[in-house]
Amino acid sequence: MDLVLNVADYYFFTPYVYPSSWPEDETLRQIIGLMVVTNLGAAVLYLGLGALSYFFIFDHKLKQHPQFLENQVQREIKYALWSLPWISLPTVALFFAEVRGYSKLYDRVDELPLGWSGLIFSMVSFLLFTDMCIYWIHRFLHHKLIYKYFHKPHHVWKIPTPFASHAFHPVDGFLQGLPYHIYPFLFPLHKVLYLVLYVFVNIWTVSIHDGDYRVPSLMEQIINGSAHHTDHHLFFDYNYGQYFTLWDRIGGSYRYPSALMGKGPHDHIKKLMAKGKLFINTSKVK
Repeated sequence: MDLVLNVADYYFFTPYVYPSSWPEDETLRQIIGLMVVTNLGAAVLYLGLGALSYFFIFDHKLKQHPQFLENQVQREIKYALWSLPWISLPTVALFFAEVRGYSKLYDRVDELPLGWSGLIFSMVSFLLFTDMCIYWIHRFLHHKLIYKYFHKPHHVWKIPTPFASHAFHPVDGFLQGLPYHIYPFLFPLHKVLYLVLYVFVNIWTVSIHDGDYRVPSLMEQIINGSAHHTDHHLFFDYNYGQYFTLWDRIGGSYRYPSALMGKGPHDHIKKLMAKGKLFINTSKVK
């Protein structure tokens, strides 16, 4: 995160905001800068990626589903934008530790004994490590003593849109994001790759809420896509994983997606229409 903060200092904070007498490496200044950068970046990523997915990928016919809530999109956005600043508070503490050099982030590929091979290995291990951690955190959040306090707000969206991707209770959102932040404190990771993976994580989080259930047939049993995650929203106790189905299989919580068996939300809408119980509201699907 120091790369982002340095850019913000160079192009914005130093010339336009802070007095020249305030050193860039001063603690309070770095914390304020990180708060601004983190909140602005989170909002831009969420709204930008969410809007692209919503307007170009999400099938708006899903808004006709009986479990799609009134004014759901507006409610998802409102809840996410309320939650993100709260999530940023503990997140900035971790970013500050990174900036102060307490992590294992590095600048140059040749700083690792394995060089480029180590870079590729760290990318794979990041995905495997965070997928494992998120599975168990997510499953923990479904425990009956915890669920109603922190994770239930995210399950309000039975038929999620891309804007539901970040519509979490702040504690829920921080806990599920924690593996991404603790990885570079445990394992070496290139700073640029860390930023790339951070953006990828946000893209993936949006994509599993986008209602596009198409998955290459060879990957259906491996990748936890939108079809898998929609079943998680609908049936609660299945498909806790983030990227892969591995830990759901190990933990006995894997469910083959209903949408891939012709029993998904689109199919339910079609059946209701065939029975004359549902008529497409053209204004609603725009």
